[in-house]
Amino acid sequence: MRKRERYKRLIMFLASVLIVAIQTGAFAYAWFHDYHVKEIIGRRYGYWGHWALIGLYALMVVLVSKLFSAFKVGYQRVLDVLLSQIFSVLLVNIVAYLQLALIGRWRFLQHIGPMLKVTGFNLVAVVLWVLFMRLIYTRIYPPHEVLLIYGKFSPKPLIRKMEGRKDKYIITGTISLKAGEERIKEEILKHEAIMIGDIPSHERNVFLKYCFENNKRCYCQPKISDIMIMSSEKIHMFDTPLLLFRNCGLTVEKQVIKRIFDIVCSSVMLVVLSPLLLLIALLVKCYDGGPVFYKQERLTKDGKVFFVYKFRSMRVDSEKHGARLAMKGDSRVTPVGKVLRNIHFDELPQLFNIIKGDMSLVGPRPERPEIAAEYTKEIPEFPYRLKVKAGLTGYAQVYGKYNTTPYDKLKLDLTYIENYSFILDLQLIATTVKILFQKENTEGVEKWQVTASAGQENCSNKGND
Repeated sequence: MRKRERYKRLIMFLASVLIVAIQTGAFAYAWFHDYHVKEIIGRRYGYWGHWALIGLYALMVVLVSKLFSAFKVGYQRVLDVLLSQIFSVLLVNIVAYLQLALIGRWRFLQHIGPMLKVTGFNLVAVVLWVLFMRLIYTRIYPPHEVLLIYGKFSPKPLIRKMEGRKDKYIITGTISLKAGEERIKEEILKHEAIMIGDIPSHERNVFLKYCFENNKRCYCQPKISDIMIMSSEKIHMFDTPLLLFRNCGLTVEKQVIKRIFDIVCSSVMLVVLSPLLLLIALLVKCYDGGPVFYKQERLTKDGKVFFVYKFRSMRVDSEKHGARLAMKGDSRVTPVGKVLRNIHFDELPQLFNIIKGDMSLVGPRPERPEIAAEYTKEIPEFPYRLKVKAGLTGYAQVYGKYNTTPYDKLKLDLTYIENYSFILDLQLIATTVKILFQKENTEGVEKWQVTASAGQENCSNKGND
């Protein structure tokens, strides 16, 4: 197994080259057979002109596929990779057609037939590629048998999560810190992979080093300080290496770029989506005659309170008994609201919040002040996520779920803040498109939870960091 691991990246790289070549080949055939030979394009191209156009198409396939994480066959679920590849094909071919239309000065949708054939062929090709590569990947790289080391917190939440990816991990053993260091080391040697749960830093470091010494694959739940360390800047001014933690959030130039992108993108989206917004408003109003919009106090950068706007998805009297998160099968949600929540369209009015400057397109989920205060009692570091503006989408919204525990949301949000880049924003926006097709990301908390932290068995990390 370990020998085969060495060739994993090479195999996946060659597989990625193959699917890019297939898609590019389909475009090249349409270019030579339809657009150029039949002179639809309206001008003749030389040798290098042909290859420049085809090379540009291949480059778009690579960049857009990476943006949607469409090459991660073994890392993501089959549905995730399929959706990524489908969105990539559609976006690349739309841009390629617009490029050809500009070159040929065509009217809208003129000569679209060959590109539709290319799109159809490429969609079939990527679906077959994903299924075939998934089959090959699981044959060559079966799931890792993992030993889970845990401390005073119950390992059940982590086990439940890992059982959701049995294609990647199989928990074959669990052992508590109470068993003692020597006993745990004996168990480590019996397993091919180790998962270190939320345990104190000293003990964790001992087992990390032991796994390193014995060439054992090791997974580890990061602490808040780990996320800060991962994003620190390495300094080599003398013979003692240093790590620099700036701890200032986004720089001024990053804030300016982010704000310009927010205004331009939100304005375009509001114009394009205006017919849909009007239709949703009409449906909400016609169902029970109540208000179309729902506004609520939320927190954004530096703890500032603002009113977030949403399409109303619950009954008018839904919070007469106080604030609480939506539960699975919540009877307060209206039929129209249920559809809106499943596809996240109830969030669209927040585009107005973005233009106003209260929010950003990408950032931490805006929490209610009273619920954030409740989380802070258990997790004093929870306000760390307020170093940037709240976002319509974000790292925690994409990689977490509605019912993800507050401590895990905090770690996801800090990962975004500490690793921010404009490219990361684009990746998160692209990935958000896939979330519309994934129901589990909209599931409410369990019925026994008043907030997401009520069932959290390891939300706090006091004394362990």
